[in-house]
Amino acid sequence: MATVAAGGSKRGGGRGRKALVAVLDNEANISAGKAAKAGDLSAASAQKAKRASSKSGKAAKAAAAASAVVDDVAELQGMLERLRLEKEKAEEMVRERDEVIRKKEEEIETKEKEQERLQAELRKVQRAKEFKPTVSFPLVKSLLEKEQDGDDKGKKKKGKGKAGLERKKPCPAYVLWMKDQWVEIKKENPEADFKEVSNTLGAKWKALGAEEKQPYEERYRLEKEAYLQVVGQEKREAEAMKLLEEQQMQWTAKELLEQYLKFRQEAEEGDGKKGQRKNRKKDKDPSKPKQPMSAYFVYSQERRAALVEEKKNVPEIGKITGEEWKNMTEAQKSPYEEVAKKQKEEYHRQMEVYKQKKIEEAASLEKEEEEQKKIMKQEALQLLKKKEKADNIIKKTKEKRQKKKQENADPNRPRKPASSFILFSKEARKQLLEERPGINNSTLNALISVKWKELSGEERQMWNDKAAPAMAAYKKEMEEYTKAHSPSA
Repeated sequence: MATVAAGGSKRGGGRGRKALVAVLDNEANISAGKAAKAGDLSAASAQKAKRASSKSGKAAKAAAAASAVVDDVAELQGMLERLRLEKEKAEEMVRERDEVIRKKEEEIETKEKEQERLQAELRKVQRAKEFKPTVSFPLVKSLLEKEQDGDDKGKKKKGKGKAGLERKKPCPAYVLWMKDQWVEIKKENPEADFKEVSNTLGAKWKALGAEEKQPYEERYRLEKEAYLQVVGQEKREAEAMKLLEEQQMQWTAKELLEQYLKFRQEAEEGDGKKGQRKNRKKDKDPSKPKQPMSAYFVYSQERRAALVEEKKNVPEIGKITGEEWKNMTEAQKSPYEEVAKKQKEEYHRQMEVYKQKKIEEAASLEKEEEEQKKIMKQEALQLLKKKEKADNIIKKTKEKRQKKKQENADPNRPRKPASSFILFSKEARKQLLEERPGINNSTLNALISVKWKELSGEERQMWNDKAAPAMAAYKKEMEEYTKAHSPSA
């Protein structure tokens, strides 16, 4: 390059020199550029190192942050697990509380139903207390009760163990003879005691002949026949009256039952209606004289008209008349006291008449009862005769049937089972006997019939289903029995 430059300097002179400067400048620029590039590279590498160091710091920070996040996540998971367990416990407690509340509600509901049932029973009992039958009890029963009361009073008057109205049995012949001879023996021996007299009379009675005893024995026979006749008649009348009483009691029980069923139906229909029944006042005797007014009431009756015109009410009238009466003098009160005295005398006179009238009515009623008693005795005797006649016919019919049954009895013949009504009556009879011990048999049968009629279709079908298997088996057995005993067989 120097030779080229020297040759060029010889040829070109100044132009070569300029070119050389330019080349040198270019090389300087190139080297400067290279140096700049190297500086740039070193700066870049420094920046890269810085960036790398910053990246490594960031990575460490990121790793620390990541580990912190992992710790936080683990802690959150632990908290979530604890919350889940607490939630399950809370839900279990809520379920237990709901179960307790449900049981309490069921208990409350059961108690409310029981209370409603008891209130309904109480209302039924209260309505039953309000039941006032209009049926009159049989006259036979009332007459018999009066006779029994009379007998009890007679027994009390006579003393314990002695019946005042009891009929005495006739005395035997020996007692009749002893009564006649007792006075004579006592006259002969006044100092003899009871034992000595009895022994003496016994010895004399044994020594008497048949002819001497015969009048006393005849007298005893006649008295005994009369006694037995009277006692038999009384016994028959008592039996007849008892029969009539049972018949009338059946009618009364039936009527009473109808009235009670009607009352219960009306009470059930009236449950929804509001308002309470007012207490009925006792019926007063219209013929009984009214109580006389006192002197003060006579005065207040006189003043009432004037005070009413002044538009005073009842309490004000009472207060005013009371104050006026207190302030009045004896002279002012005397006219009213005189009027009250006359009214009182008139009241006592009317009461005497009223009492006498009541005594006469009671005597007349007693007389009517005696007449009615006689009539009822005749009716009772007629009823007893009919019953005896019917009993004799039934007895003879039963004997004939029993005799015929014994002649034609077949021990292999199937027995007919109980019907649905018989099964129901057995169950109802037990229940009614427990509820009403000592109930009459006829009344019991009537109640069973009423209960059977009151059964619904479903209830009656239940009893029919109970009786059906036995009836089906009976029909099957009867078919086999009929086939076995038919003439062809």
